[in-house]
Amino acid sequence: MYIAMNRFRVAKGSEAAFEQVWLSRDTHLDKVPGFVEFHLLRGPELEDHTLYASHTVWANHAAFDAWTKSEAFRAAHHKAGDNKPLYLGHPQFEGFEVMQTVGRGAK
Repeated sequence: MYIAMNRFRVAKGSEAAFEQVWLSRDTHLDKVPGFVEFHLLRGPELEDHTLYASHTVWANHAAFDAWTKSEAFRAAHHKAGDNKPLYLGHPQFEGFEVMQTVGRGAK
């Protein structure tokens, strides 16, 4: 498994607008081979921003890489630049290969 995350520092007062952008958009992820699940995470509130992260789980790194080169990726991100005033700086990408998974009932 592979986990892809983007961290966003959302400007104070822009949290509701930022969340609405994510909650109302078509991610196109349900059509992508290797996609497992997506989470939008809200983190701590700091002095000038609130931390958010997009957290996407993929079957493997190859599936994530293929998505970044797909038409679905372009469609999901075609308006991304319109939202730059909502956050401070650029999103910070982090990608992780899953080394261990522990789940309820796992053996």
